Amino acid sequence: MSALFDHPRGARALIALAHGAGAGMRHAFMEAVSARLVAARIATFRYQFPYMEERRRAPDPPGVLTATVRAAVEAAAKSAPDLPLFAGGKSLGGRMTSTAAAQGALAGVRGIAFFGFPLHAPGKPGRARADHLRDVKLPMLFLQGTRDPLADLGELRPVLDELGDRAQLHVVEGGDHSFHVLKRSGRSDAEVLDELCARVAEWIEKLAGVGRS
Repeated sequence: MSALFDHPRGARALIALAHGAGAGMRHAFMEAVSARLVAARIATFRYQFPYMEERRRAPDPPGVLTATVRAAVEAAAKSAPDLPLFAGGKSLGGRMTSTAAAQGALAGVRGIAFFGFPLHAPGKPGRARADHLRDVKLPMLFLQGTRDPLADLGELRPVLDELGDRAQLHVVEGGDHSFHVLKRSGRSDAEVLDELCARVAEWIEKLAGVGRS
């Protein structure tokens, strides 16, 4: 497993981030998220699933993906044992993180952040992919766009309601699965990423009990 560890001076927390299905840890989205979190003094530990490392197109079986999540979280914790630890990722990466957490506690992890939870296949609304979330005993932050074809908010909101206080939802109006927004929105993708990462940093600060001083 390859990983990129960005540890800013004065870091207040650490988050292990998994990439999405079609792009690795060096994808522009992952780079942009990491840079913004580091600027907020949140250290990041980006890592690669085996299939991406080997340049294969099809993702690994779920068991391999969840084992990778668990190994990455352990490696991240060893990289900065003094920092409060969080986990999550983009799309598939986030879902595999919560799947691993549902199967057994991720040691030291205080919460999971999802950058676009892939609730269902495009055009096929359903909730089966979220069934495991009821077994996740951690706070969860869902960052979702209103134009995301992989997460109809009409399907997602009831799921999160059932999770109660464990789940928080941050909605990006006009955002798609990659949080791209239309030009007529008057916003840029960079501004949307600023918003997302500020929300993640705020959520982490509250759960970790750290301030911005």
